[in-house]
Amino acid sequence: MPGAVPPEPQLRADARRNSEQIRSAAIGAFRGRGLAVPLEEVAKAAGVSKATIFNRFGGRIGLIEAVIEEVVTNELFAVIDRARAIDDAGERIEHYLTAIRDLQYRQPAFNDVLLQTYPDSPQLVEICRAGSEANEELVAAARTSGALRPEFTASDLHALVHDNALALKHGRRPLREDYDRRTTYLLDGIRGR
Repeated sequence: MPGAVPPEPQLRADARRNSEQIRSAAIGAFRGRGLAVPLEEVAKAAGVSKATIFNRFGGRIGLIEAVIEEVVTNELFAVIDRARAIDDAGERIEHYLTAIRDLQYRQPAFNDVLLQTYPDSPQLVEICRAGSEANEELVAAARTSGALRPEFTASDLHALVHDNALALKHGRRPLREDYDRRTTYLLDGIRGR
């Protein structure tokens, strides 16, 4: 049939197995240490050569895009969906900000996404766009309800989350108790009077 797209060739069983091993190793590495983990380490954990990662995924960006859903996206969108499902605007923004900060603490890869460490990835840029949209929506509703200080903006929330990402990525990691206490201080500071 003219103009028909030929089907993608089926991968051999060993190539399919290599791809799955690489994906699994990348998910484990990226979740624990962020998206900049050396590809040599991912390859070693997968039991393949670095060249195999390039052959299968085209390099770091292709590998990140192949696993980012499992590493960050699913959890981020679950946070957004859960926040949107809360009726009270004050509780909604409190849940959202607490959950975002928790995700930042637990998932270094999330901070890489927020900081747009890989701006050549359309998929990562889209995740940031969706997050910014949620920020604007939730802040607007919370301000309208009086749950947030009237001068607090979505840009302020973006800056707070961005600054936190920088601190977690480049600073000394705080104890979880200290981090959670600071989240409480942050919430207290932005609440409406």
